[in-house]
Amino acid sequence: MNKKPRIVILGAGYGGMMTATRLQKSTAYRDAEITLVNKHNYHYQTTWLHEPAAGTMHHDRTRMKIDSVVDTNKINFVKDSVVEIKRDEKKVILEDGELDYDYLVIGLGSEPETFGIPGVEEHSFAIRSVNSVRLIREHIEYMFASYNKQDEKSDDVLTFVVAGAGFTGIEFVGELSERIPELCKEYDIDRELVKVYSVEAAPTALPGFDEELVEYAMNLLESRGVEFKINTPIKEVQDGRVLLADGEEIKAQTVIWTTGIRGNSIIENSGYETMRGRVKVESDLRVPGSDDTFIIGDCALIINEEINRPYPPTAQIAIQQSYTCSNNLKALIAGKTEMEEFKPDIKGTVASLGGKEAIGIVGERKLYGNSASAVKKIIDNRYLFLLGGMPLVLKKGKLKFF
Repeated sequence: MNKKPRIVILGAGYGGMMTATRLQKSTAYRDAEITLVNKHNYHYQTTWLHEPAAGTMHHDRTRMKIDSVVDTNKINFVKDSVVEIKRDEKKVILEDGELDYDYLVIGLGSEPETFGIPGVEEHSFAIRSVNSVRLIREHIEYMFASYNKQDEKSDDVLTFVVAGAGFTGIEFVGELSERIPELCKEYDIDRELVKVYSVEAAPTALPGFDEELVEYAMNLLESRGVEFKINTPIKEVQDGRVLLADGEEIKAQTVIWTTGIRGNSIIENSGYETMRGRVKVESDLRVPGSDDTFIIGDCALIINEEINRPYPPTAQIAIQQSYTCSNNLKALIAGKTEMEEFKPDIKGTVASLGGKEAIGIVGERKLYGNSASAVKKIIDNRYLFLLGGMPLVLKKGKLKFF
């Protein structure tokens, strides 16, 4: 009797979860032993994390138990952390065990990119997980709660520096600027005392995005009290202050680091050839020279041939990759050699700005304000529908559009 091929999926992010659920919806689970590995027993939506970080959403809204979506009678679930991938032995080393595989899907997600700037890891927060954003929210509230208890008032307690004005940075600043008036009212603090800086090294906020939409976003956020420092690299982060490359110093007890991501260090440490922790995959999403390993999500580097630059690692692309990856896995376990090529289909990009405000491009159309915010919620709900159908949308979705 032939042994069933073993498929191991590392990481329950957008790509890993969707790959697993697509395999369980097919007959693949009958023809292969499929195992999903994740360090938590829940899946969370990274594109929502800026909201609980600012305190405008409870962190539990962003996550769901894996076994509430994945049928563990069809897909084995292992709650454990990946330590190393032994490619030659076709083995994954976990903290509490190991797994052999015939086919491997790596969807381990990202790590914050510090660009080697001193003090970032020691003195800043990162929006990267449920636990990290819970800590950010609690820290922000503590800053407000402690201000009036000081014998000598210190402005740096109510000064917040958000490093990076890309999508995550802008979305977080949007939520924070909405939350601050509530916190001021709750803790009896004058709004004028609170300072929020958005610091970006590039010549513009939201680099590469439509200029009109960027201007709209900046004007809106400035009207809420956000001060932008564009084309201003950060030189160093110290305890209680941020040193800028132009010589300016901002005294702040809170620094949120959102300058970008790199691929998971486990991939580099396992001997894969990487660029900032990401592997330039083949058109079928396999590792070059490897017939048994797929990489999807933040760790996959895919070049946009039109502009000869990598596609940004977005949830939209990770979800689309799961379709190609799962189809190719089904072909492999059926004994087929012809693989499907992955071709990104960018349907649009929308950034929330807090409250009922957002900006975005869908197709050729530019969206502002309430209409963009409604589209953002539709996009969020669509993912939930693809993952778990209408019951998941009703349980976790954003159903209030206006």
